[in-house]
Amino acid sequence: MITTQLQPLPHGITLSVRSAGAPGRPVLLFLHGFPEGAFVWDALLAHFSQPLHGGFRCVAPNLRGFEQSSAPPEPAAYRAKHLVQDIAALIAIESPGQPLAALVAHDWGGAVAWNLANQQPGLMQRLCILNSPHPGTFLRDMQHDARQQAASAYMNFLIRPDAEEKLAEQDYRRLWVFLNQLGQTEGAPWLTKAVKAQYRAVWADPPGTALGTGLRGGCNYYRASPLRPPRADDPAAQAISLPREMLTVQVPTQVIWGLQDHALLPGLLDGLTDYIPQLSVHRVPDASHWIVHEQPEQVIALLADFLAP
Repeated sequence: MITTQLQPLPHGITLSVRSAGAPGRPVLLFLHGFPEGAFVWDALLAHFSQPLHGGFRCVAPNLRGFEQSSAPPEPAAYRAKHLVQDIAALIAIESPGQPLAALVAHDWGGAVAWNLANQQPGLMQRLCILNSPHPGTFLRDMQHDARQQAASAYMNFLIRPDAEEKLAEQDYRRLWVFLNQLGQTEGAPWLTKAVKAQYRAVWADPPGTALGTGLRGGCNYYRASPLRPPRADDPAAQAISLPREMLTVQVPTQVIWGLQDHALLPGLLDGLTDYIPQLSVHRVPDASHWIVHEQPEQVIALLADFLAP
């Protein structure tokens, strides 16, 4: 059974957390991306919490800025150090004194997970990343690969001051397009009426607030990060240099990548072994950026193999 509760953290942030499985069991922690929410992991929470499939304690927070989690209005509150602090604090609550069995993350959740694995590897036994670029290869391609720069051009829309208002217009018209365009060419058959209702609940404006307020936190992730395509008036990624010690990941890592991702190209997988000594990469030809929606059974099978003793 999946339940949701508000979990206050010691530093004043509250996260809305979906969970399944008995407290005290080894923990799998799942981090979502933009413009999604914790609900996207429900099939995995239901599966891996069952005794037959490991009996894990499965936990999926809505990241700060999403759904009912705390949503500070200023972009600076979404810098990597704050996002890492949130997840480290949640791990201390859900898995006190013990590392996670695995941290599993997609898209922006993956960006947080890469940073956490680099900075505090003792918090996890394993790391599983789905279609979320490693900061080393992403910075490389943001600086030197015109194809990846073009594929990531949408980021410069999402940092506009009116981005959240534009996204909320006409019943989130642009977001439905976004969920289709980053997917397979025939569209997104998984985007059913019921799933759309779940997305609307994540994006909804709090009562009495302006149009797009419920999306402000998600857009602030992009505003807070310079890892985006350069423009004539904004050097963005061209102005960044990351030392190698900020990029290495020493925990065993599995990367699952839908090759039909139109925003994050397969070239981002090149060179990963330079940063991650214990790495396995699984390319999924018939999946896109939304691989968790499209191929839940395959994701479950690959993760189960990775978790096996």
